[in-house]
Amino acid sequence: MSNGEEPIDPAVGLRGVDLRLGYHGTVVVHDAAIRLRPSAVTALVGPNGSGKSTLLRALARLHPVAGGEVLLGDGTAAGELPAREFARRVTLLAQSRPVPSGITVRDVVGYGRHPYRGRWRAADPDGPAMVARAMTVTGVTAMADRPVDELSGGELQRVWLATCLAQDTPVLLLDEPTTFLDLRYQVEILDLMRDLADEHAVAVGVVLHDLNQAAAVADEVVLLHGGRVRATGTPAEVFTEAALTETYGIRIEVSIDPSTGLLSTRPVGRHSVRLPA
Repeated sequence: MSNGEEPIDPAVGLRGVDLRLGYHGTVVVHDAAIRLRPSAVTALVGPNGSGKSTLLRALARLHPVAGGEVLLGDGTAAGELPAREFARRVTLLAQSRPVPSGITVRDVVGYGRHPYRGRWRAADPDGPAMVARAMTVTGVTAMADRPVDELSGGELQRVWLATCLAQDTPVLLLDEPTTFLDLRYQVEILDLMRDLADEHAVAVGVVLHDLNQAAAVADEVVLLHGGRVRATGTPAEVFTEAALTETYGIRIEVSIDPSTGLLSTRPVGRHSVRLPA
């Protein structure tokens, strides 16, 4: 259980408290705090090397914690749970995974049911329905019998997402899930994240590079810079021209899109404005 310094908050699905993370003795994330709430999408944004993916992996118990702790909403320390029990609560779509050879899409999506099977692969009565649902919502049903090593990068990304959805956890972590996807599937993945939060009360934590995508999909954003949390709040609170310009080292304009009412960001480079010849 928690040490008592952090009160239990049932409105939080997963949280990191004063997390200090590093590699080979070098600290790369300093005293970071993050809360993922049910029915909400939280986006981690920041420049390359700011610690976004490291922080997300620590929340998934895939990166050792040098200081602080990761807690479930009921106050349980994540490290105290058996691996199978933790996998029923939290799943992560990582940036890259090894591609198995000679395995069909349906079989790979079925791997997501591993926390619900016994030691000798005992029956999982809900498994077939959850696998079918996961393939449907990610649009991979038509390729169910295809070997995964024959898929494109975008197709494979959707299969891995289906595997995470089949795991059916209340907390879903995604590390750059729109990578390799064309515009259509980028939008569909963002819509799916919102659906999971709005309709299934999932706590979604996602690393995104596209600030406009983060502004469109997230209830809350965590802006990281140099391994520290610079700001946390709604996109309107965090995405200010001053904060983004300083964080990214390039002028970034912020406005409201009149057609959607959504916040929009625009990095300004030397060739961002083209004058008539």
